[in-house]
Amino acid sequence: MSNYKELYNEWLANPYFDEATKAELNSIADNEKEIEDRFYTELEFGTAGLRGVIGAGVNRMNIYTVRRATQGLANYILKVGGESKGVAIAFDSRRMSPEFADEAALCLAANGIKAYVFESLRPTPELSYAVRELKCIAGINITASHNPPEYNGYKVYWEDGAQITPPHDGGIMAEVKAVTDWATVKTMTKDEAVKAGLYQVIGAEIDDKYIAELKKQVKRPEAIKEMAKELKIVYTPLHGTGNIPARRVLAELGFENVYVVPEQELPDGNFPTVSYPNPEAEEAFELALKLAKEKDADLVLATDPDADRLGVYVKDTKSGEYITLTGNMSGCLLGEYELSQIKELSGIPDDGALIKTIVTTNMADAIAKYYNVKLIEVLTGFKFIGQQILGFENTGKGTYLFGFEESYGCLIGTHARDKDAIVATMALCEAAAYYKTQGKTLWDAMIDMYEKYGYYKDGVKSITLKGIEGLAKIQQILEGLRNDTPTQVGSYKVLSARDYKLDTIKDMATGEVKPTGLPKSNVLYYDLTDDAWLCVRPSGTEPKVKFYYGVKGTSLEDADKKSEALGAEVLAMIDAKM
Repeated sequence: MSNYKELYNEWLANPYFDEATKAELNSIADNEKEIEDRFYTELEFGTAGLRGVIGAGVNRMNIYTVRRATQGLANYILKVGGESKGVAIAFDSRRMSPEFADEAALCLAANGIKAYVFESLRPTPELSYAVRELKCIAGINITASHNPPEYNGYKVYWEDGAQITPPHDGGIMAEVKAVTDWATVKTMTKDEAVKAGLYQVIGAEIDDKYIAELKKQVKRPEAIKEMAKELKIVYTPLHGTGNIPARRVLAELGFENVYVVPEQELPDGNFPTVSYPNPEAEEAFELALKLAKEKDADLVLATDPDADRLGVYVKDTKSGEYITLTGNMSGCLLGEYELSQIKELSGIPDDGALIKTIVTTNMADAIAKYYNVKLIEVLTGFKFIGQQILGFENTGKGTYLFGFEESYGCLIGTHARDKDAIVATMALCEAAAYYKTQGKTLWDAMIDMYEKYGYYKDGVKSITLKGIEGLAKIQQILEGLRNDTPTQVGSYKVLSARDYKLDTIKDMATGEVKPTGLPKSNVLYYDLTDDAWLCVRPSGTEPKVKFYYGVKGTSLEDADKKSEALGAEVLAMIDAKM
């Protein structure tokens, strides 16, 4: 963007922007760096929508950037003739979430498109479900997932209930970009919208149907019945949207000993008990583990603020310790449980499929092979798993059995087309009850899997590089690796190198090149000797470059040692590139 200062002054002078916005901008008049950061670029509407820091300016989340994004979405909906179907809107517990949801709804209404707005905060998977249940053309979710409290976001879903994928993502992005004059962005008052039948509040009727869909996924009701009184569960919604639906589904299934962390039970956009409301982070579990020890809980669960991702600790009865399960571990545990039960209860369908993303553990491949189901690999982002489910529906070929990604997200059933931590919470408690009938804990079941498939261990390292300079540095790292493919990563030889941007897989021994078969994406992947691997990609939501890697060991200790060594070698290799 040419001149950030000019743009700053335009916002101060333009009568379109309200007084509160101008007051906020006047308060930073002496802070050149802050003015630059807010106006040097527009908050980009990417493939997942918007995500940014809340505040005034074009590079911030505020009512104007939300309205503009919605005008672009409305223009696209009108272009494809979907305006009669309406749009479902949900929001989480973050600051400004209800306000942004209303801004989006009123912009849609002003464009003649009906908005179905949840009465209060709801989980992401329920929004995904609502889009399909109400036969909407699209959905909007106001959430920044697990980002720090100063962030908010705006995610767009299409009529299949998944986040937007090609061609719609490109079409919507182009329409948002084309909205250059703020004055062309439409809105109306809430009273007018309601009177015109273009603003409808939704709530309990969708909740009831969504919970009913989850309960259909239960495989072993008799195990729950037998163990519901004995199993002890500690749960925290981390000040987010999971509290009501997670407790409801567990209560309705008969689980009696569910202890919710009181300090984190109620929604709070400031996330006062954690600096980062992320179930991947250790600190998110501090209070839950304290409660677990008091109650002698079997398992400890945390959903992130929009309840699409689930973090898990399980008790090892031998040591009395609580052991953290990574997203790869809990995903495999659930995948193994679901597939084993399907096999026993109804038989695995011939066209059954297990879907994972390219940065997810190779243990998934071993599970798929064992159950003789097709393993499908997709790019990072759960929407690509949703896209596969849609493909199965459209062609009548393929049965979705389970899908997950390493970042703590999975989906059981096809009621939603996004990660669902509520169904995962339910299924994990069910699995715990089932294994308890066999005298086993979830940790015992995890060890059984390692013994059966091998000791897979996966890790991720990331480097945060903020601002304009950081962005350039991230590109420099990827281009450096792209132009000079490593033949060795630490003690492992590179067998093949995949470049998803150039759509190539190169066999390092023969030099043979074939296509990846996946959409273009700025991601590099190296298959290494001994079933190890490394993948490099820029984060889609934060100013980070991420390095995912995996090893296979002969025991837990061996896998830990190998993983630690590979992690260190990866960082050393990147240091050399910087």
